[in-house]
Amino acid sequence: MDPNIGTSNPGPKQKRRSYEAGLKLKVVSRAEESNNSIASREFSVDEKQVREWRKMKADLEKIPKAKKARRGLTTSYGALETELHKWVMECRQNGYCVTRMGIRLRALQMAKDDKFKAPGTENFVASAGWCTRFMNRFALCLRQRTKISQKLPKDLDEKVMSFHSFIIKQRRIHNYDLGDIGNMDETPMTFDLPSNRTVASLGDKTILLRTTGNEKNHFTVVLSCLANGTKLRPVIIFKRKTLPKKVKFPPRIIVRAHIKGWMDEDRTKKWLEEIWNGRPGATLKKKPSLLVWDMFRAHTSDDIKKLAKSSQVTLAVIPGGLTSVLQPLDVCLNKPFKDRVRKMWHEWMSSGQARLTKVGNLRKPDIELIAQWVRDAWEEIPEDLVQRAFKKCGISNAMDGSEDSALYENDSSDGDDCELSDDDNVYADNLTPAEALFGHTDDEEENSSFEGF
Repeated sequence: MDPNIGTSNPGPKQKRRSYEAGLKLKVVSRAEESNNSIASREFSVDEKQVREWRKMKADLEKIPKAKKARRGLTTSYGALETELHKWVMECRQNGYCVTRMGIRLRALQMAKDDKFKAPGTENFVASAGWCTRFMNRFALCLRQRTKISQKLPKDLDEKVMSFHSFIIKQRRIHNYDLGDIGNMDETPMTFDLPSNRTVASLGDKTILLRTTGNEKNHFTVVLSCLANGTKLRPVIIFKRKTLPKKVKFPPRIIVRAHIKGWMDEDRTKKWLEEIWNGRPGATLKKKPSLLVWDMFRAHTSDDIKKLAKSSQVTLAVIPGGLTSVLQPLDVCLNKPFKDRVRKMWHEWMSSGQARLTKVGNLRKPDIELIAQWVRDAWEEIPEDLVQRAFKKCGISNAMDGSEDSALYENDSSDGDDCELSDDDNVYADNLTPAEALFGHTDDEEENSSFEGF
């Protein structure tokens, strides 16, 4: 006899089941062919569910077939979220940063407006869970900032191959030593270098980072290095008319002043004369050399070309938009250099060495301290990293092709985040593409320069 008969003790509670959207659509299709009852029996589901699924067929067709539930797709704050989504899109179109905390604070502010108030919204708190569901509803996600100033051209492979072909041809003509192949780049920096993220207690709604207020007060650092790993003296250009006479700058670095803090044609000439022509071994005898840099207008003027030609310097100007692929400093060296300077700035801030102004604000670091940080950070860059940077860009690789694999190596520990995708051998004997594009022949002047496209 069944022990449950005649007693009030019910049987075990049946576990609620969930169904994938694909199965629901199959049930709906069968129900449309026959009727709800037949579909219910064949698929072992409740007939009421079949009726509900038939009503929501259009919505089921819009979601992935493997998805079981539609949680998070409905909300009680429709008008508020629609307006909030418009605000997010406007901020992103203008290039402004939008954070999850910013979305929550904006939502709380909007919730106070009478036009967004509705039954059930009195206790709206803009929780972290609500923010996640809001982002899912509008297909939003957190993203890391990308390089907005440079987009790779569509004909990437062709331009990279042409540049490599020019480099190889010049190396065959002149047989450069690695110490006569170099790269120079100007990189902007600021007096304040706060990190984008910081450690904070869980639940903190406001994350403050104290600075001296000079995040936009910039100066220029000019870095240069050679394919054998040698790092040439860095140059700093501060935004001021003149340098203070009583300030004593550290050795092994050059400090200049410019009313806008930029590198211009006159300072480029001085750099060629003092730094490049003063590199190790260059003063003993005038040797042909190869200098790689970008298409900055101060690098491509007629006076600069004449000065380079008189010094037997072949200029290899990187085609526009390809510095993140072909410039060693951009590819491997600028990031670890800036990371080291940022570390020194954080140590200076946290140690309490920052002085106060008369009104009690933090004073920015002195220019002699900045010069010391730049020099020390540059000298800390390993020589083998400099060597690998040139090989990764296809500039100093062995002519027999034995080091071609260096173009595809990617070591994230060095801040090396660019990787070429061309599988062709850039050391092939056929140089027709570069010759056809630029008209280079063995009978031309030896100081011809590659100026991109």
